[in-house]
Parts: sequence; structure tokens; C-alpha cells
Amino acid sequence: MLTTRLTNANILTMDPDHPLAHDLGIWRGRIVGLDDAVASLPSDEVIDLQGATVLPGFIDSHVHLAWTGLKASAPSVAPCERVEDVLAVVEEAASRKGAPGDWVDIGGYDQRALGRHLTAAELDQVSYGRKVFMMHDSGHACVVNSAVLDLLPADVPHREGFLAEGAMAAARRLRLPYSQEELADAIEYAARTCLAEGVTACAEAGIGGGLLGHSPIEAGAYQLLRDQGRLPLRVQLMAAADALRPLAAHEADGVPRALDLGLRTGFGDDWLSVGALKIYTDGGMMARTAALTTPYAGMEHTGQLQDDPERLADTIVDGHLAGWQLAVHAIGDRAADLALDALERAQRIRRRPDARHRIEHAGLIRPDQLPRFARLDVSAVIQPNFLRYFGDDYASIMGEERAPWMYRGRGFLDHGITLVGSSDRPVTDGSPLRAIQFMVERASSSGQAIGPDEGIAVDEALRAYTVAGAYACRWEDSAGSLTPGKRADLVVLGDDPRRVSSSRIGDIHVVATFVDGRKTEGAKPL
Repeated sequence: MLTTRLTNANILTMDPDHPLAHDLGIWRGRIVGLDDAVASLPSDEVIDLQGATVLPGFIDSHVHLAWTGLKASAPSVAPCERVEDVLAVVEEAASRKGAPGDWVDIGGYDQRALGRHLTAAELDQVSYGRKVFMMHDSGHACVVNSAVLDLLPADVPHREGFLAEGAMAAARRLRLPYSQEELADAIEYAARTCLAEGVTACAEAGIGGGLLGHSPIEAGAYQLLRDQGRLPLRVQLMAAADALRPLAAHEADGVPRALDLGLRTGFGDDWLSVGALKIYTDGGMMARTAALTTPYAGMEHTGQLQDDPERLADTIVDGHLAGWQLAVHAIGDRAADLALDALERAQRIRRRPDARHRIEHAGLIRPDQLPRFARLDVSAVIQPNFLRYFGDDYASIMGEERAPWMYRGRGFLDHGITLVGSSDRPVTDGSPLRAIQFMVERASSSGQAIGPDEGIAVDEALRAYTVAGAYACRWEDSAGSLTPGKRADLVVLGDDPRRVSSSRIGDIHVVATFVDGRKTEGAKPL
């Protein structure tokens, strides 16, 4: 007896042993069979999909759920086009706060359309004595007013209220942590937004510290959602590397630093688990802080590393020795060199053939770095929508020679490197289908071709958001393909991405998303 049978469907299983199917049977949240194996079995529910396309649920391997929900509920200055309009939003938000000294959070800030950064002095004029924290859309910088600057240690660098990377983190540490209830509400909203776009599982890219941690007990918010039956999709939590600390473990364990109790990658279950250790090495292209080997085009600087290179490398090695899968944030090619060097050193010290270390973003990878990725068996977790929406700007700051090296596709696959799709939501649009369209076309939203030789086939792009995502998150035994025995997590689409014009892939309608064999609901307005 089946719980549900999907019939009259165009099922793309992503399983080479049975690539296409028309029927799929579900029992207790698992796929039990395809086609003739289930077509005659009795079922509690039969859903005729009338030829709609079914795929494994998309896996977003790098997302920020709490930040997404909090940003959606905060006043926004997007799109930033005129200084006076930005200040008007700040003034309205500050005027609504209860008392001087309260924090005012503003989202949607991006200096590029303005031509310069706002200053603390400008914010002071409209802040009514409140503490203004205006987050840059990249997540790597912010602008604050004097009420915040006055609280920072004297050695924290800033430019008239603009704080980047570690300086931004210092400002965030001035604040009380968010409550678990606040975070739970934000996470649930963001998770349901993901579901509406066909995402059934994701990896939360850094909690408990780092640049974007919201509370030292942030994991508790996810557990609260799980306990209340409000966690609508599967989540893997990356712990921020600065949450590690020296522990007096037995010397035979060879663990120099760890989370309390020695928790590491793999702890948890199908719904909520501990994933990779998140380690930041550099900044981002939008904030011009990604660490490059040669300067940004038309500029004199090469970005920045997050810390002393030796300390960053030691953190990578210590994480490897402690048994973690590592997710190393490296956008610029200089940061990628540091990450690859440290991962190679770590594997020399203690060989772990199935460590499945990942480089998050891999935003600018030189041709000579590709063989090193392959030799070290490091996955590249990229964000195609960065170039879809920011590609014109990124291409201009990289220059003609380097622009084709950004967020590669074909280069990784031709070297046998696992190519993994993700969004970095809410930095930009989180839709997997729009990202898949870019991976095929390599065209920005304006139509500019960016490294067209890096384009890949539709099937390869779909794989990046299904099979490869499952592999990168160590879910390959239960997700990534519609194979009997795996979880019944799937997305129903109005068209087949392989059969429509590539220019239409991003606009394909997501008809429904199923998790554990049950149809889900998307986010409701905040």
C-alpha cells in the first residue's frame, strides 16, 4: 500500500540506472519504486501530474536563512540610487524606534549606484540618537553612525563610518544576540521562501560566530523550530570556525581545537544536522575585499585576507585534524591559493581520503589552480546568480583577462572537480532555475556574455543542484536523485528545463515542492 503515487509525469530522476520515469511511488516519506514497480499498487492518494516535469528537490548548498528572514523584515534602502532617498529611509526607521540608544537595522545597502559610501556624519543627521547599522548587501561590510563608532575600540579601522570584514564583526559584537524566538521566525520565513523555489534542503553557511552569526546559541533556534514542527525543509548547519576552542582532549585523538563535547560534521539526523566548519579567508567582490593576486582593474588595491595568513592556515589544518569537513570561504584567487596550500598541508599531516572539503564561492580561479582543486578532491560551491545579477560590475573590476575565470563551470567539470550550485541567499536572488539558466548561457541580466566558454549543458547544471549538492553535504545516500529508498523530496515544474529555450529556464513555474512526500507551503508575507 502506497501513501502517494505520482502518475502521468515526466520524471527526471538524475539516476543513471533509471533516468526517466512516468510513475513514482511514495511510502512513509520514502521513494519505494518507479513505473511498473508501483503502477498497479494500491495507494491512499494518486496525483495525476498531466505531463508536468518532476526533479529531485533542489539543494542549496550555501545559504543564510536567519539573515534572509531578518533582512526581509527590516527597512530597506534598495535600490540605492540617491543619497537623499537612503537617508529618508533611515530617518523614517529611526523615528519609529522607542528610545535613544536603540539599534536601527537597515538592509539593502549597496554603494555602487551611489558612487560612494554614505558617512557616519550623514547618518548622524537623521538617526535621532539611535545606533544605526546599515548592512551592505554583500554581508562583508556595513555603514554605521557615530553612536556606534563611539563604542568601538580605537584600533578598529573604518572610513568615515564604513566598516569592512573584521571591523564589521566588531560592530556586530556590540549588540545583544537575537533571541531564539526571533531567529526561529526569521529562519522559518526564509525556509518557506526556499521551498517556493523548489529547494528542499540547504546548508546554512555559518552560525554562532564569524561575520554573520546572530547568537552564540544560534543552533538552538533551529532545534526550537524542529521541536515545534515548524522546520519545513532539511537544514545542515555550518559552525563558524571561531566557535572552536582548545580542549583538553586525549593526545591520541590529535584534536587541537573543537566545539564543546567534540561535536563535528555528521552529528544529527535527516532534518537537522551539523555540516562543515565554515572558515573565512577573504571578503567579497561587491565590497572590493576579495583577496586577489593582482589589483582590481582601475584600482590600486588587491582586497584583503580576514586574518594573518598563518593563523588562517592553522585554523584550516586544525579543523581537518579535528575531523571536520571544511567549507573554506575563498572568493579571490589569492585567498584560493591560501586555502589550497593549507588543505594540502592538512592532508599531508593526516590523510583523509573522503574529507570532502569545499571551497565556498571559488569566485576567481586561475587556470593553474584548477588542477590543484582536482588533485586535492576539493568541491567548488559556486553562486551562478552573482554573475547573472552583478556580472557587468564584476567583469569591469576583474578586467578582460580575468573575467572568464569568475564562477567557472566548464573549467571545473573538465578537470573532474565536483561543481556545486548554491545561492548565498539573501546576497542575491536564490532561484535555482535562474542560476541554472546562467550556468548554461553565461549571460548577465543585461545580456553581457561573461566567459561563454565556461557554459555547461542543462543536465550538468541540474546535477549541480541535485546530485552534486547531495554529495557536497554528505546526503548522497538519501537525496539528490529520485531513487528507490531515498527521501521523497522533489519539485514539480511547469516545463522541462532540457526542452525549453535556455532563455526560458529561469521563468519555469514551480508548480509544487514535496518534502518527505508531502506537499509544502511557501512563505507568507511578514
